[in-house]
Amino acid sequence: MIIDTTEVQAINSFSRSESLKEVYDLLWLLVPIFTPVSGITIGVLVIVWLEREISAGIQQRIGPEYAGPLGILQALADGTKLLLKEDLLPSRGDVRLFSMGPSIAVISILLSYLVIPFGYRLVLADLSIGVFLWIAISSIAPIGLLMSGYGSNNKYSFSGGLRAAAQSISYEIPLTPCVLSISLLSNSSSTVDIVEAQSKYGFWGWNLWRQPIGFIVFLISSLAECERLPFDLPEAEEELVAGYQTEYSGIKSGLFYVASYLNLLVSSLFVTVLYLGGWNFSIPYIFISEPFGINKTGGVFGMTVGILITLAKAYLFLFIPITTRWTLPRMRMDQLLNLGWKFLLPISLGNLLLTTSSQLVSL
Repeated sequence: MIIDTTEVQAINSFSRSESLKEVYDLLWLLVPIFTPVSGITIGVLVIVWLEREISAGIQQRIGPEYAGPLGILQALADGTKLLLKEDLLPSRGDVRLFSMGPSIAVISILLSYLVIPFGYRLVLADLSIGVFLWIAISSIAPIGLLMSGYGSNNKYSFSGGLRAAAQSISYEIPLTPCVLSISLLSNSSSTVDIVEAQSKYGFWGWNLWRQPIGFIVFLISSLAECERLPFDLPEAEEELVAGYQTEYSGIKSGLFYVASYLNLLVSSLFVTVLYLGGWNFSIPYIFISEPFGINKTGGVFGMTVGILITLAKAYLFLFIPITTRWTLPRMRMDQLLNLGWKFLLPISLGNLLLTTSSQLVSL
């Protein structure tokens, strides 16, 4: 049977177009996965650079300046160094728990980004229980730290893991009534609805003004959740060498640092969403937002503006945890637990009671 050359060329071009279409579909499938991951990675690198620069300014010294312009590549160089270091395993420890601990800590924090809105409907998962899903997911991270401490077969590591678990439980309980108060004010637990509820009155509609007590409790609890000074007792170097990180090296040690900065960024973003109006451009509300209609802008420009406003508020809030690191001394373990159980928990419950009463009166 004789086949015409034109038919052969048509078959070849069709198969080539089909293969290109499959490659295009595969790349388009990977875009939604790698875009958030790359954005989060860049955000963590920016936080590391900001912390080093702000810390250098507070201590009146020169920060990183040689690795790239203004030292912005220093964090990338440190990460590359950790990747190339040898991964050591404790000879008498539980290797499975030792290896799973850092992964659980990082993955549980990464899942928290699912419910963070960066713009109008620009959220990976707009769930009706968004804020409570974040609280539930964040409670998994201390399990990874406890596994790391126990699997290291080291008393310093195990003590650090126990401290991390106790600290997380002690400060998640006061944090939950604060989030519940915000949900009552917004009549929703969806992060998108909470931001929309704050946009009605612009700058003065922020929950920061309606919930000042809850904001302070939320701020202290989030600092403790991130294990930032003065709440870094699980890894206190003067007492526990490095806490649950003592036996770790290489990429596993780097995962713990990534997890701490990821958690810090998550906390800042949730403060922005719950108390600072989210993506709404409301500073100053009257003079800028209304004439140009920035709050109602759609399309790519509106999405870009929403992302930039959310990140700007989050990074401005980051100055608080960074400056407290070089301002306040570390607390003792008994002081930390007393603050959480004897002070913050009653205050947050009282704030929830006041919020519930005011909502019932306004009906």
